[in-house]
Amino acid sequence: MADIHQVNDLISIEREGDIALICIDNPPVNATGQPVREGLQQAIEKLNAEGNAKVAAIYAAGRTFVAGADIKEFGKPPKVPALPDVFNVIEDSTVPVICVMHGTALGGGLELGLSCHARIGIEGLRVGLPEINLGLLPGAGGTQRVPRLAGIPMALDMSLSGRMVDAKEALEKGLIDRLDQGDPRDVALKAAQDVLDGTLQTRRTCDLETPKDDTALDETAAMLRKKQAHMFSPHKIVEAVRASYLPRAEGLAIERQAFIDSMDTPQRAGMIHAFFGERAVSNIPEAKGDTRPLDRIGVIGGGTMGSGIATSCLLAGIPVTLVEVAQDGLDRGIATITKNIDGAVSRGKLAGDKRDAVLGMLTPTLAMEDLADVDLVIEAVFEQMDVKRDIFGKLDSICKPGAILASNTSYLDINEIAACTKRPADVLGLHFFSPAHVMRLLEIVQGAETAPDVLATGFALAKKLKKVGVLAQVCDGFIGNRILAHYSKVASYLVLDGASPQQVDDALEGFGFAMGPHKVGDLAGLDIGWMTRKRKADDRDPAERYAGDVADRICENGWFGRKTGKGYYLYDSGAPVPNPEVATIIDEVRADKGITPRTFADEDIIDRYMTAMISEAARVVEDGTAKRPVDVDMVFLFGYGFPRFRGGPLHYADSIGAAELVARIEAYAKEDPHYWQVPPILARMAKDGSTFADLN
Repeated sequence: MADIHQVNDLISIEREGDIALICIDNPPVNATGQPVREGLQQAIEKLNAEGNAKVAAIYAAGRTFVAGADIKEFGKPPKVPALPDVFNVIEDSTVPVICVMHGTALGGGLELGLSCHARIGIEGLRVGLPEINLGLLPGAGGTQRVPRLAGIPMALDMSLSGRMVDAKEALEKGLIDRLDQGDPRDVALKAAQDVLDGTLQTRRTCDLETPKDDTALDETAAMLRKKQAHMFSPHKIVEAVRASYLPRAEGLAIERQAFIDSMDTPQRAGMIHAFFGERAVSNIPEAKGDTRPLDRIGVIGGGTMGSGIATSCLLAGIPVTLVEVAQDGLDRGIATITKNIDGAVSRGKLAGDKRDAVLGMLTPTLAMEDLADVDLVIEAVFEQMDVKRDIFGKLDSICKPGAILASNTSYLDINEIAACTKRPADVLGLHFFSPAHVMRLLEIVQGAETAPDVLATGFALAKKLKKVGVLAQVCDGFIGNRILAHYSKVASYLVLDGASPQQVDDALEGFGFAMGPHKVGDLAGLDIGWMTRKRKADDRDPAERYAGDVADRICENGWFGRKTGKGYYLYDSGAPVPNPEVATIIDEVRADKGITPRTFADEDIIDRYMTAMISEAARVVEDGTAKRPVDVDMVFLFGYGFPRFRGGPLHYADSIGAAELVARIEAYAKEDPHYWQVPPILARMAKDGSTFADLN
């Protein structure tokens, strides 16, 4: 019988002759919470004090090695022992300590391995330092030990990208010493025996010298100053990696201070908000409970959106029946899906040997009757109510009882669509974002009569597709597009009043958006907004200042953006270049309206744009279109390119403060009292000092 000593509930030591096997058993992902840290330190200290083990091997029970920190400790005062101290105890051990890693070894999990004297990976292992995604940096030796083992370029790459490194690359770069197969305990026992036999060498990582590479450090620092000047932790990462030239104690001290400095930033707060918000949006009663089957899905429409939805379902292992009205449209849809799947293979998202099987789950057809046996139909055709009403009327008679009928509409009334059927309880909105196989947001729109299990199935689908499902109520544009329709007018007003489209884009890209609104419009297709403006023309409030003059004239010329090679920008040379003819159009519109252009500072552009976004987002929360402020934030992080480090528009609003936002709106209202109106919820917050975070 094995000699097993339980250090605490999560850490045990098993003795096999001269070998000590230390097991971490903290399901589900063996996170490095305080009991794990304390248990590991006590285990190593015990073995060194006893002096009768010649080698120790650390491994983990369950499906993965240590996959990172314990999220339950986020935002709370740190508890001793700290990870860096534990890892120093391991590295300083007189008993050689090896580590066997399987599944994933992320953040502190990888840093644990790096502090050991040899590392064995099990086939399928992936390692990474994802702290950058929380506005932080590796804070337990990652910036000091990776450079010593794998060089400075690798340390910079892993720390700045947060990417997963597979076992083969980890072995090639020197992060692990060997790659084996088998059960973690068995591999640990064998590796420990190899140490005793002298066939596996051990050494302290801190005894290695970091290979000099000032060029990589200097070039990376220069790149960050140019492209990420507004960020904090990336610059600290370079500083910490550079400190790996120093002895361990000095380098770790610099890393620790950089970590503490990064903790105390709005960026870290925003990214932590995003981390927890992604999980919070589905932690609602509507997302739980009974669900309906999702064994086969139908998609109507083989255009860009329909093909993307079909691709997403196929990649999730769900068979798809794709319906089009004409053979040429069906052929284009099949070609697009095939291209998408091939792209997934080339990016490593799908194994090459699975490509044909995934495409084999696609059934293309011209007969809507072939949807008779599907569990869920997603309609993704033109954004025209009469077309959608016709389709849902047909689906009502074709689809089996209990099948869910969903519309991918971006704006239209789900209740009106549901009314075309005799089963409104089976109808909901599933608003994907383009490209649907890439973008992670899925707005799940609840109709007035949508059944609870239908709604829960929408969230189950989002989970299957690895998307962030957010509950929305019916209104024109739901959460995201309703807010977009409001704040996008500010970009137009700024251009009418004196800014150029390029200045607006540059200012907002400096704020953190990947693309400014005019570049986004060109990418999405300016004709989409044009069609929406024409659809809503009869309902336009005559007191409202029209924002579409410039865009309408651009579209009247047939310039719809990237797909026509010309919009606000020209795309002939690849990178967007301002379209000089747009400047002429702007001058003409200003002349027609008697506008004398004025100068805007970039800060003013950002303030007006964000204040408008926050104002409508506040109204969306107040009238219940969004359940909570965090839902709005996640919609914008995952569907609209809002900078993650700012947490979302309403998290960002709290950093400004309601009183300041009200003051801004009141000042802007002197120019345009119709557009700039203080939302009642914001007025109340300014009065009582409450925040949007309080409503989460």
